Amino acid sequence: MCAALGVSRSGLHAWLTRQPGQRIRDDEAILSKAHASFVASDRTYGARRVWRDVLAEGVACGLHRIERIMRENALRARPRRRGLLTDEGDRAAASPNLLERRFAADAPNRKWIADFTYIWTAEGWLSVAAVIDLFSRCVVGWSMQTSMTAQRVTDALVMAIWRRGKPDALLHHSDQGSHYTSEALQRLMAEHGVTCSMSWSGNV
Repeated sequence: MCAALGVSRSGLHAWLTRQPGQRIRDDEAILSKAHASFVASDRTYGARRVWRDVLAEGVACGLHRIERIMRENALRARPRRRGLLTDEGDRAAASPNLLERRFAADAPNRKWIADFTYIWTAEGWLSVAAVIDLFSRCVVGWSMQTSMTAQRVTDALVMAIWRRGKPDALLHHSDQGSHYTSEALQRLMAEHGVTCSMSWSGNV
C-alpha cells in the first residue's frame, strides 16, 4: 500500500494513529448542533437558519463554515410542503372531517390515511405520496417522483386499490391540501365508492 501511495511506512503509520486536529473536533461539535437544528425543522432549514440556531446554542462559527459542513454531510433543505388552500375553488372541493382523529380500524380496508413527504436519496430529494391502512398500519399504496403533484397522490391511491381490490365502505382521510382536493383524485374516489374525509391543511 505504501508503495502504491508513494509514502513511507512510518508516515502512513503516523497518519493512521494521529488524533483529529482541533478544527476537525470543532467541526464535529458544530455538526452535532447543526444536525439537531436541521432535523427539528423537519429538514426545511437552510444554512442561514441553522447558523442562527447554532449561534443561539453558544457555538461561535461563521455562516460559510455552516454552509460547508451542511454540504459535506448532505444536509440539504427540502421545500416546505405545499398544497394549502389558495382559492374558493379549492375550498369548495374540501370534505368534512369524518375520521375525527379516530385512528383505529376494526378491519382491513375500512380507514386509509394519505399524506406525502420528501426523502433524501443518492439521486437527490424525492417526493413520496403514501396511503396507510389504519388497521394494519401498513403502507398499501405509494408513488415517488422528483416533484410532488396531484398525480403523485392519485397514483398512490390507484396502487392501493389495485393491491387491495375494490373497496367496500372505505374512508380515505387526508388534509385539505390542493393535491387532495384535485379533481382527478376526487373523481377516482367517487368512481370506486370511497368516502372522502379531510382535516385542515397540514393536519391529520
